[in-house]
This record gives sequence, structure tokens and C-alpha cells, in this order.
Amino acid sequence: MKVRVLGCSGAIARDCRTTSFLLDHDVLVDAGTGVGDLTLDEMRGIDHVLLTHSHLDHVAALPLMVDAIAAQRTSPIQIHALQGTIDALRAHIFNNTIWPDFSRIPAPEAPFVSFHPLAVGQTLLLAGKLVEVLPAVHTVPAVGYAVAAESGCWVFTGDTERNPALWARINQLNVAMLVIETAFSNRERDLAKRSLHLSPHALASELDCIDKGKNYPIYITHTKPAETDLIMAEIQRFDQTAPFGPNVTHDIRWLRAGQEFEL
Repeated sequence: MKVRVLGCSGAIARDCRTTSFLLDHDVLVDAGTGVGDLTLDEMRGIDHVLLTHSHLDHVAALPLMVDAIAAQRTSPIQIHALQGTIDALRAHIFNNTIWPDFSRIPAPEAPFVSFHPLAVGQTLLLAGKLVEVLPAVHTVPAVGYAVAAESGCWVFTGDTERNPALWARINQLNVAMLVIETAFSNRERDLAKRSLHLSPHALASELDCIDKGKNYPIYITHTKPAETDLIMAEIQRFDQTAPFGPNVTHDIRWLRAGQEFEL
């Protein structure tokens, strides 16, 4: 499975695009501003969109993408999300005020998009990919995802604060790559906690939940552009002082838009 990072920033700025990942050519995970770097042909090939939650940085490009390519498709784009996320999209975006309700046009029986509720713990088979819905702890209904691949699971936490249930499940999986958010630096750890995001301080305690003896690449996502260098420096400092098993530290890296991974 190919994972293409379209966007992984916590906000916009030049060369900073918000959260979106393309799995192979047909499954989109979140629909932040990074979707805008796809060609029309690439967007047309997306059959499924998996959303972690309803916040704008994760859905901003969805209505624009649908508008760009829906009329050129022969089947609806399937949007998979928690019912709370779907309700938010219907009420606040696809409401015929902010944007047309593409779930009812050009006709209710043949719409441009269809909504498909999911639940934590559910396993989906989408375009030949096995997707497990993982728990997340955020200010709105939210989830993460684990997608099975040949070399192990691609795990994306979505936006989350401290999350014991997530680690209980991750420790049961064969993880090939973990993508985890760290939105704020330690100087804003109180704001991170109130907004249910991670800071390096909280990330350190979360990574301590990984079973000893397990080691896989951990990619940091969702950093605020103005704080990225500080966040990564703070993470590097705690990682150098926190052994992971006997004389081993976490393999922590910064995720960048444009990266591609084969799993």
C-alpha cells in the first residue's frame, strides 16, 4: 500500500497544508487543504473518504473537491465518518447555505456523495483495504484509523489527547508506521490539554504506553507552523532521555507534505 502525505500541518502558511493522506489512489483519509495539490484525474480516482472528525482543518477541501469532480464520476464519493461528524457536515457545510447538499443532487436517488456512518472498533473493507476504526479523545466526536498493509498497519491517531484505549489496541497490532499528532509546544501545554491535543510533554507519557520490545517509526503530524522547530526540539530532548527498552529510543521523525511510503 502506498501512503502519500498531502498535508500534515496544524494550520496553513506557505508550503503548509492541513491534514490529508491518500492511500494508493482511491482512499482519502481526511480532506484538509493538502487535497488541493491533487490533479483532477487523481481526485476523480478517489472512491472513499475516511474522516477522523469535523474540524475545518480536516474537512476544508472536501466540498471543493466534490464540486470539482463529482459530475465527472459515475458513482457517488462515499464519505465514511462517525454519525456525529456526518451530522456536523450536513448542518454546517452541505446545508445549501455554505455549500450545496451534494448528498441530494443532482437527484436524491443518484447523489454526488453518500454518507456512511461508522463506529469505534468497526472494521471496514474499502477498495481492498482493511480499515479498523480506533478511538480518539477530542473536543468533538473523533476517531483514528489503522489500515492493514503488507508490512503491517499504518496507524493514524487523528486529533487526540491522552488515550489509554488507543494504546491498548495499538499494542495488539503489527504496526509498520504510527502517525501521531503533537499540535502545541510545551509552553502551551495547558492550551493543548484544554483543546484535547498533545504537547511533547503529553506525547512522552503516551509513548510510554507502547509495549516494551516494540519499535516502529513514529511520525509527528499536526504541528503549528510557527512552533514546528520548537516542538521537534522538545520531542528530541525527551526522547534522548527516555529509553525505549534496553538502550533504545523511539524512532521519531517529523512528517512532511509530499512524502510517500510503501507499506
